[in-house]
Amino acid sequence: MYTSGFGQQPAQGQGMRPELLQEVKLYTNAREREKFDNMADLFAVINTLQSLEKAYIRDAVTPKEYNSACNKLLVQYKAAFKQVQSADFPTVEVFTKKYRLDCPAALERIREDKPITIKDDKGNTSKSIADIVSLFITIMDNLRLQIRAKDEIQPVLLDLKLTMDRFSVVSEDFEGKVSIEKWLKIFGEMRAHDELSDEQARQMTFEIEQGYNAFNRLLQHS
Repeated sequence: MYTSGFGQQPAQGQGMRPELLQEVKLYTNAREREKFDNMADLFAVINTLQSLEKAYIRDAVTPKEYNSACNKLLVQYKAAFKQVQSADFPTVEVFTKKYRLDCPAALERIREDKPITIKDDKGNTSKSIADIVSLFITIMDNLRLQIRAKDEIQPVLLDLKLTMDRFSVVSEDFEGKVSIEKWLKIFGEMRAHDELSDEQARQMTFEIEQGYNAFNRLLQHS
């Protein structure tokens, strides 16, 4: 499973070099093989969790499907990391950095240790409100400053959606949330350096402001 043979065509006038046909092994005994098996399991679980988070953001899975799969993956992660945790890998962040695994959403889910669909703002209501207001204002300010590239706006917009998802006062059909999800889908079809057109930027500014005002009205009546 973890061996690889590889070869190279000989240059004209040269014979095949025997060492290029030798099998390269990552392990030499059963203990080393188990170590690599465990690391492969952990890598696969984290990568799957990252894909699940992205699928949920894109509405590719239902909340029920997401919740079930996420809970299962978090349990599998805990079991897998226990087998890998050592002086070399004291934290999962060290592991992902070592193997260049780009998985910010998965790491966030691991830190929170619960699906994003599980809302928990008890005792943190003021912080949740402050975070949502701050993110709304940041997006509106960026648009007014003609910052329109996907890689500059989408991360903040995604933070806003995820923060609202965790705030129990905000329902799934809240107009501000629906608008945010609409623009996330638009950005999802763009490349990182693509920018909103003048018309899109004007429309997004209007809808984000409407969402911000709706959020303030929601707070007044909750």
